[in-house]
Amino acid sequence: MAISTADAKRRITLPAAKPGDVFEIQSQGEGRLLLVRLEPPKPEPRMSKERSLAAIAAAPLRPRMSWEALKALTREP
Repeated sequence: MAISTADAKRRITLPAAKPGDVFEIQSQGEGRLLLVRLEPPKPEPRMSKERSLAAIAAAPLRPRMSWEALKALTREP
């Protein structure tokens, strides 16, 4: 059994941990902790060029109100 000592910032080095690993800390009672390594989520596949163009065509970046309506809301009377 390996024994580790916490440093001044309350950190402990785990021999089996790799950079970027994420752990869930479960308290199992007085002075007992259980670390469970969590699997990182798999990245979603990238959007194809055709799907990107279709999404841009379906939701263009244009204001939904006219310039006159915007002026009426933002200008003082």
